[in-house]
Amino acid sequence: MENPKSVRVKKTAALARKKERQEYGRFLVEGPQAVRELLAYRPGLAEVVFATTGNEPWQHEIDRLASDGGIELERVTREVLTAMTETVSPQGVVAVAQTWELSLEEAFTDARLVVIMHEVRDPGNAGAVLRAADAAGADAVVFAGESIDPFHPKVVRSTTGSLFHLPVVVAPDLAAVVAAASAAGLTTLAADVRGTDLLEARSEGVLAGPTAWVFGNEARGLTDTEREFTDRSVKLPIYGQAESLNLATAASVLIYETAFAQRA
Repeated sequence: MENPKSVRVKKTAALARKKERQEYGRFLVEGPQAVRELLAYRPGLAEVVFATTGNEPWQHEIDRLASDGGIELERVTREVLTAMTETVSPQGVVAVAQTWELSLEEAFTDARLVVIMHEVRDPGNAGAVLRAADAAGADAVVFAGESIDPFHPKVVRSTTGSLFHLPVVVAPDLAAVVAAASAAGLTTLAADVRGTDLLEARSEGVLAGPTAWVFGNEARGLTDTEREFTDRSVKLPIYGQAESLNLATAASVLIYETAFAQRA
């Protein structure tokens, strides 16, 4: 494909917008790492891969995975790829994949570690938390309330493929999410500066059992009402002079502390 103004290019580029993603049930996966994980872990979701020609180090593996999965692979020019994506310098490959819907009950079945993001708006933060959850062996991640769409191109890129490694659920009602977690036997913990010190919670064995963490909005955290949905609030102590920690950093520590406790 050589025409960056073709109808197919325009329809693909439109998936950068939430309205079109919801209408067509499709989203963009950009970059060799994310596309590789899509094809390796969720090939049934992939519809087409657009890739430039050349001797890129990832080329052979992407080609093989697409071929093995019976997925359409189309060669395009760099101008076409640039027109399809929002990135200034795309990395040579873009895929179109199907979005999915998953129930809370399905995601929470036999779960021991779940991460719930409520009203998290920054795509970099959302992607980093999801990536940390994946690395720590979490069983599911939930985007609750008015959190950013997990299929937003910037979120997908920032997860570097972790989006395809574990169940990801979109649920508008935090109360329903927490209730589903409790019903699945998970202790629900709100990450909040007004809560119990992490070391105290750890010494009490709170983190050792099945746990669902709730992380609030980057600017305001969780409201009193939202905190009351959960079993307990826990804070990450700050021993130095920093005013606060970035959401993704704090979440990563708390998720890993829980993973350590559960494996001890």
